[in-house]
Amino acid sequence: MNKQHDTIRPIVWQDDHLELLDQRILPAEYKFISYHDVRDVADAIRDMVVRGAPAIGITAAYGIVLAARNRFAKQGDNWLAAIQEDFDTLAASRPTAVNLFWAIERMKKVCQEIDGNPEPRLLQEAHAILEEDIAANHKMGELGASLIEQGSGVLTHCNAGALATGGYGTALGVIRSAYAQGKITEVHADETRPWMQGSRLTAWELIKDGIPVTLNTDGAAAWLMKQGKVQWVIVGSDRIAANGDVANKIGTYNLAVLAKYHGVKFMVAAPTSTIDMSVASGDHIPIETRDSNEILNLGGRRLAAEGGSAWNPVFDVTPASLVTAIVTEKGVVELQDNNELRKLMLN
Repeated sequence: MNKQHDTIRPIVWQDDHLELLDQRILPAEYKFISYHDVRDVADAIRDMVVRGAPAIGITAAYGIVLAARNRFAKQGDNWLAAIQEDFDTLAASRPTAVNLFWAIERMKKVCQEIDGNPEPRLLQEAHAILEEDIAANHKMGELGASLIEQGSGVLTHCNAGALATGGYGTALGVIRSAYAQGKITEVHADETRPWMQGSRLTAWELIKDGIPVTLNTDGAAAWLMKQGKVQWVIVGSDRIAANGDVANKIGTYNLAVLAKYHGVKFMVAAPTSTIDMSVASGDHIPIETRDSNEILNLGGRRLAAEGGSAWNPVFDVTPASLVTAIVTEKGVVELQDNNELRKLMLN
């Protein structure tokens, strides 16, 4: 496993509790928050203390460990019936990231196998989910880097790095691997409004791990491509439909359209846990809409004219026809037909 440019771990089980790096206050502050209760973990997901589809799934798995501990302490052998409420609490925290539901279902299956105190076995499974994610990200990094030509410039959107996963990252895992191989000459990151994950998180990650990065406003992408500075757009995903349509941070669809026009290749890096074969196309992916104040205000200060309103969808859907390649830990899919993902998932 390549350890270059790999120093960030945002989710930590410390002694008997969960620690999450508070991503709302980066880069100004580097602070972990402790969690002992599943309801607080659900709030952390909803309030974006932790964000990014794989990281949300991992966090939910550890949340179930805490839930089981508390239910067993209160209900004894009846803990399994009582914990269903906690599953529902976690599932309601954010609707778009399918990794959340994937992790909950995986932990549910383990719950059915347990006799006695559930915490040790569930903690073992949560640890496994975390370690599998990090290993998958390194594998995706290798596979994605193999597609990138020497001397390439890349553009990424939002944050699909170590902070959005257990470590190393999906899109940034590819960028880390390709940079370590000397293939990438320039990394550009969109600011990613309104939460500014690009400027606050992606730029911070890359600088911390010794990878030079140039920050752009979201609206500069077309002109950047026109200059010939970008050969690949590389993004992550929160859910991929069976036909290859990709739900990701709002603004991803814009980039895919621009990339198609300018002859720039478009890569999506995501673990197979992000692929939802139960959803035929992106038309059926639920898109979360958040509070309009996230757009009307910045840092607690009103920016927009009083009396104005705002529309704040958090994700959009990029059609499979605009995607050059989907990179997973199981392999690379080039979407020539709708059966490619299905074949991958059957392997």
